[in-house]
Amino acid sequence: MDHRSSVAREFTRMAARGELDLPLPGGGLTRARWEALTRWAQSDLSLARLAEGHADAVAILAELRAQGAEDLPPGREGARWGVWAAEPPGHLVEARRVPGGWRLSGVKPFCSGARVCTHALVTARQGEERRLFAVTVAQSGVTPLPDSWPGAGMAGSDTLDVTFDDARATPVGGPRAYLERPGFHHGGIGVAACWYGGARAVARTLLTASRTWDLDPHALAHLGAVDARLATVEALLDSAAAAVDADPRDVGGAADLRTMRVRAAVEQAAAEVLTRVGRALGATPLGHDAVHARAVADLTVYLRQHHAERDLAALGKAVAATRQNWEDR
Repeated sequence: MDHRSSVAREFTRMAARGELDLPLPGGGLTRARWEALTRWAQSDLSLARLAEGHADAVAILAELRAQGAEDLPPGREGARWGVWAAEPPGHLVEARRVPGGWRLSGVKPFCSGARVCTHALVTARQGEERRLFAVTVAQSGVTPLPDSWPGAGMAGSDTLDVTFDDARATPVGGPRAYLERPGFHHGGIGVAACWYGGARAVARTLLTASRTWDLDPHALAHLGAVDARLATVEALLDSAAAAVDADPRDVGGAADLRTMRVRAAVEQAAAEVLTRVGRALGATPLGHDAVHARAVADLTVYLRQHHAERDLAALGKAVAATRQNWEDR
C-alpha cells in the first residue's frame, strides 16, 4: 500500500472513531489541542495536515454558530472535513447566488485531502467579498485533479487542485466572517503546532544517532542547539495557549500579533532543525532512512505555509504600531 493510501485509511479510521474530536480553541484546553496536533505531526506530517484541517473546520463551524450564524451544516458523525482557503495569484473560485442556493465555479489549489474528505469549507469570491462555503465533495461539480501535485513533499496528504463546476454550496456565515473572527488567529497557531511536530520528528533522528554512534563535537553542538530551539518552542506554545484560554474572544486585540510571532518563531526553529540535522548527519539518513527522508521532504513543504519575508514584514508592521514589553520603560 502506498503512503497516500495508508494516510487516507488512518484519517478515515480516526474520524469514524471520534479520535479527531479535539478541545476547541479558547475553551481551557487549547494546549492539549495543540499537543495532539504536534504528536500526530511527529508521527506523520501528512496525516497531521488532514487532522489539522478537520479540527480547524469543526472549530470554525462551532465559533460561527456561537456567534449566531444560521443554517450551518451539521458536523455529522464520521464526516471528514477539510479547509480549502488558499487564494494564490491566478486562482479564483467565484460564488453566485441562484434560485434555491449558491454555486461555486473555478479552480482551488492546495486542497488537502481532496479525495478522502467528505466535506470542505471553501473560500470563494462574491464580487469583491471573500466568503466561506460548505461543500459536499461527492457531487458531480467537484473534481480533484489527480496529477496536480507531482512533488514528493506532503504527497501523502493528497493535496490537489480541485475544479468547481457549478458546484452546490452552503454559505457559512456572512461576508468576511471567516477572516474576521478570533479563531482565525488561534487556528494559525494550530498549524505551527504541526510544524513543531515535524521538527521533532527530524530532530529525533539526530537524538537517536547520538545514542547509537560516537558523534563528533560538531554534531553534538548541533544537537545542543536543536534541543534549545525545541525547548523554546515548547515554552512559547505553552504561553500562547494560556493567553488564548484567558481571552478566547480576543477582547484585548492581541491575537493577531501573538499568532504572527508564534508562527515566525516556529518556522525559524523548524528551518534551523532541518539545517542542523542535515549538517550533523550528512546524507546517510536522507538516503537510507525512508521515514526520516519523508519527514524532511514533508516539513520543507509544510513550512511554506509561512510566507517568509512577507509574513515577517506584516509582523514588523504590527510591532511598530504597538508598544512592546521589551521596550525601554
